[in-house]
Amino acid sequence: MADRVEGVGTAAPTIGGRARALYDDALVWDTHSGFMPDPAADLENLRLWRDAGVDYLSIDVGFDLLPWERTVKTLAAFRHWILAHPDDFALVGTVAEVQRPRANGKMAVTFDIEGMNALDGRIEMVEFYHRLGVRQMLFAYNRNNLTGGGCHDENIGLTDFGRAVIDEMNRLGMFVDVTHCSHRTSMEAMEYSGRPVIFSHSNPRALCDHERNIRDDQIKACAATGGIIGVVGLGLFLGENDVRSERLADHVDYLLDLAGPRHVGLGLDYAFPVDAPGIDTVIEANPDFWPPDRGYAGVKTNYAAPSQLVELTDILLRRGHSEEVVRGVLGGNFLRLAGEIWR
Repeated sequence: MADRVEGVGTAAPTIGGRARALYDDALVWDTHSGFMPDPAADLENLRLWRDAGVDYLSIDVGFDLLPWERTVKTLAAFRHWILAHPDDFALVGTVAEVQRPRANGKMAVTFDIEGMNALDGRIEMVEFYHRLGVRQMLFAYNRNNLTGGGCHDENIGLTDFGRAVIDEMNRLGMFVDVTHCSHRTSMEAMEYSGRPVIFSHSNPRALCDHERNIRDDQIKACAATGGIIGVVGLGLFLGENDVRSERLADHVDYLLDLAGPRHVGLGLDYAFPVDAPGIDTVIEANPDFWPPDRGYAGVKTNYAAPSQLVELTDILLRRGHSEEVVRGVLGGNFLRLAGEIWR
């Protein structure tokens, strides 16, 4: 992908021994990948996460721009590849299964879907995806759909179908995710759900006033459900297209102060470089989903990379956060919540 910026520059950061030891010992959980959900994606790039010390990754297999049939094909292709590489990756479904691969140097994987268009209007599709390894779904990707509203569309609320989907997700044991949703849909979903709700990859709007980011009342409501906000590493949502680890830490700090240390995690939304047209081309070609007048015009997507997480650990420790708090942000919080929700 052209015109990318990753990391903090050409010089390798100096990481303190305390931070390195903590990071190596902690379980690191990234609750959302950002590469294009395409059966042709080169999944050898998953080693970028594994080699960076990430122990668990939720891989996106579809979003509302794509037809539901494409999501099924992508899910089939990704499952097949991961199951064919058992020495490095493990497809998991329970928290106990997340823990086992780590001891053998493997990365645990589940899948997520961004938007309920993948259901094709059928409630039984929720269980279908769950059985194939999907452990979180969000309601509407930027635009409104049958379940509720997207953040770049009319601010509608949760629909009757959306409530039925939440009931089914609660029954099956899936993360109810309200990232990319309208303010009203997110608030109504958090009020309705009988289980904690997450923002898998969202940043505070108080630090970066982008319509895709979330307001303080959404952050507080998420924490009140027992849920977690995963900090996203895209420069568009960090502010000034700055993906340095210090900027990432600023957003973590804000959420720790507002939501509390049990309610903050990571959802980097990282997309690996590709030779073919990448997400910037997709954004430009689909202005309904990414309106040019709402922060997307002429901006190249920059990413904070998984390799920065050890530096983020060092920064958070230097800012005075306890090792317990940092372990929670790195993955302990999402692991705990998965233990409460997944079945």
